[in-house]
Amino acid sequence: MSSDEHFEVTIPSDTSEGQAVQARIVEALEVREYPDRDVFAVRLALEEALVNAIKHGNRMSPDKSVEINCWLSDERVRIEIQDEGEGFDRTDVPDPTLLENLERPCGRGIMLMGAFMNLIEYNEQGNKVTLEKVKGVAPEQPDAEAE
Repeated sequence: MSSDEHFEVTIPSDTSEGQAVQARIVEALEVREYPDRDVFAVRLALEEALVNAIKHGNRMSPDKSVEINCWLSDERVRIEIQDEGEGFDRTDVPDPTLLENLERPCGRGIMLMGAFMNLIEYNEQGNKVTLEKVKGVAPEQPDAEAE
């Protein structure tokens, strides 16, 4: 049985550094025998969140960094990613599923993170995202019939 693990790491605004953290987390999930579907979900959401922090939050500035906090257990993984950018208002991001936005690239990564993770939260400033995946539990999907 695996023990709980927590680590904090600060990386420069460099996507290759983000990939190294992503690989570390994926390996820890595999050791804890998370289902392939969960490992895929975390890998995808983590990549989106890191790229957003580096490219959009920090604008690739070599003078800025990204802080990552990760908690892993046999039951769940929780990852906080914070950049040094000004942040954003989630409600200002266009819905990529609306007809007028289908050909626009913005909003897709956030939508994917929400579709794959059990929890996705932003701090008030909008420069920190919290992702959580519960082992073997599918995320709740919006009720399409409610529209």
